[in-house]
Amino acid sequence: MFNVVLVEPEIPPNTGNVGRLCLATGSRLHLVEPLGFSVDDRQLRRAGMDYWTKISVSYWQNLGEFDQATADASRRFLFTTKVKRPYWEIRFLAGDYLVFGRETKGLPESFLTGHSDSCFTIPMLAEARSLNLATSVAIVLFEAVRQLAYARE
Repeated sequence: MFNVVLVEPEIPPNTGNVGRLCLATGSRLHLVEPLGFSVDDRQLRRAGMDYWTKISVSYWQNLGEFDQATADASRRFLFTTKVKRPYWEIRFLAGDYLVFGRETKGLPESFLTGHSDSCFTIPMLAEARSLNLATSVAIVLFEAVRQLAYARE
């Protein structure tokens, strides 16, 4: 359905929650390395992610590899607190890539600058600074799912 991309995620439970969201929506999860944790079987079981084997996951060695591989064949939307354009302006299509940065720094400034037409935000009060990564993915992913469901009716 959709492609959810986590660039250099740092916190295993966030990635686990995003994986569960992808499983629930039939979406593919893309993890761009380096990861701030191991995804070996022992670590996954310890984090309670026994469903991980059911998730469709792609791994990318770095952001450049992901960027080059998906540049021509996809619509990519980048989510950041550094722009004003709200995510609800997007008209999602099946196969879109929803790209989120790491928990502590977001997406690299150079990547955002190179894709400024594709940058969107989740509006919030300034006092909040940012939302949890898994929460952000859920907000955008389920809006995309809602739009596709509505388009089919």
